Amino acid sequence: MIKKASLARVKRRPRDGEPPKKRKKIIHRLVANDLINRVSYEQYREKVRDKYSGPQGAFLEMASVISLHKPLGERLLRKRIFDLRGIRRILDVGSGAGQIASHLLKYADAGSSIVCCDLSFQMLRRARARLKSDVPEHVAADLARLPFADESFDCVTCGYVLEHVPDARTGLAEMARVMVPGGRMLLLTTEDSFSGAFTSRMWCCQTYNRAELYRTCEELGLELRKELWFTPMHKLFRAGGICVEIEKR
Repeated sequence: MIKKASLARVKRRPRDGEPPKKRKKIIHRLVANDLINRVSYEQYREKVRDKYSGPQGAFLEMASVISLHKPLGERLLRKRIFDLRGIRRILDVGSGAGQIASHLLKYADAGSSIVCCDLSFQMLRRARARLKSDVPEHVAADLARLPFADESFDCVTCGYVLEHVPDARTGLAEMARVMVPGGRMLLLTTEDSFSGAFTSRMWCCQTYNRAELYRTCEELGLELRKELWFTPMHKLFRAGGICVEIEKR
């Protein structure tokens, strides 16, 4: 569980007459991409599929390295900050170029099954080519409608994908559905910070308020075990987005 003191800091709302907070929200609204709120989900989904299937998606692997998300994400698993030991069935949602899947292949127990799903067929092809492994199964799937039976997986990893559904509850509920009770989730998603607004603009996604996201998890029976931080700088500036370990009750 996240310490109460930590949650208290997260849940604090600006008081009346706090101009810096107000200015930050205005800048965020000006910079962030709001396409997801202006078109139907079907139209938005096609836009996202086209973006990731095209040149920008081809750059995703390099962008993950340049931004340090890939090496710092690997550190979470290598140091057992998110511990994969004992997990047998893993679903990597929105696997993209295979950034998280490459770590799963290194640090999951031998014999564990890994399913990589993504909305874009092209991203799945890129992931398969980069991973060079017969272990993962690659499945084209929409996070809002995962094609898996209830309680199919012990673990779900979801790196910067939840922000591509109109409502966090929809994506979280689907991932909870396919997890066994006691199953754990590694969730990374874009926060409604200044850096998150720029991420939103570049990758055509929305951003989430940390406290609101935590409340949604709680309502869905997803227990927040702990907040995870890539580095002290990540924690100080909230530059790397929201990263948490969640357990299904």
